[in-house]
Amino acid sequence: MTDQLRLLAVHAHPDDESSKGAATTLRYTAAGHPVTVVSCTGGERGDVLNPRLQDDAQVLRNIVEVRRREMARAQEILGVDHVWLGFVDSGLPEGDPLPALPDGCFALEPLEVTTEALVRVIREVRPHVVTTYDENGGYPHPDHIMTHRVTMAAVEAAGDPERFEHAGEPWRPLKVYYNSGFNPERIEALHAGCEEAGLDSPYAEWIERMKDRPRRRLTTRIEAADFFEGRDEALRAHATQIDPDGWFFSVPLEVQRKAYPYEDYELAVSLVPTEIPESDLFAGIPTDVAAADELARTASWARMEYDGRVEAKENA
Repeated sequence: MTDQLRLLAVHAHPDDESSKGAATTLRYTAAGHPVTVVSCTGGERGDVLNPRLQDDAQVLRNIVEVRRREMARAQEILGVDHVWLGFVDSGLPEGDPLPALPDGCFALEPLEVTTEALVRVIREVRPHVVTTYDENGGYPHPDHIMTHRVTMAAVEAAGDPERFEHAGEPWRPLKVYYNSGFNPERIEALHAGCEEAGLDSPYAEWIERMKDRPRRRLTTRIEAADFFEGRDEALRAHATQIDPDGWFFSVPLEVQRKAYPYEDYELAVSLVPTEIPESDLFAGIPTDVAAADELARTASWARMEYDGRVEAKENA
């Protein structure tokens, strides 16, 4: 395989890999770590959010092909391998009451079917670390919530030799993280950075909306400021999904680097001891890849428990 530890990032749609954790991805690919991105759906039902393209008939007619081309460009920028899991975008239901999800969409697929598909990828790629979304999907899009469910089920099943026996040799990822890029700490820091620089902040309404929400515990902070420019380039590659003149790019990179030069994660599962807070997704995993591989082949499934320190704990 390789002499570097491996990372698998599981996302709902093409463009999620560029808006969530892309600077971290660039940091690891620049250091030689193989990173694979999984897109669970093709983003077929995503709206065209770029005003310049919203009336482009050719784009609208060929949105599936366009989004695949966009993903290929983002993949090139990020330096990752990419896998389409092959399910159909569920769309984001809107209205009161909410309409039913469309038949055959990802969010309505049987969990056993979607789990098997991702187990195949895990057993082929053999990642030491997996990243995905929390149980709320990061935000309540049905595909993001389903991505969480599928990822957690597949991570557990992939190391069980009695599950999906025809889907490859068992493999147990040693750690699972939730992306936490839009957490209140980051938003507040960027807002303060804008005010300090004398700039209009796009985050004031965010802060108001977040003030009554419970805060999740951030366990892992990755220094990634050197890769913010590449992160933005990867996101711009998804031209149908982002307004190049919109708020996402409105804060100068030098302000972002000074105010909050990190990307954040929540450690959800660990089969290795590690000190909290962390500054590396591979913290606690043997740096010798052969040793890490052996651990992944033999480790027992365990849900993480921590109080400043993470300990592996086998299920009863």
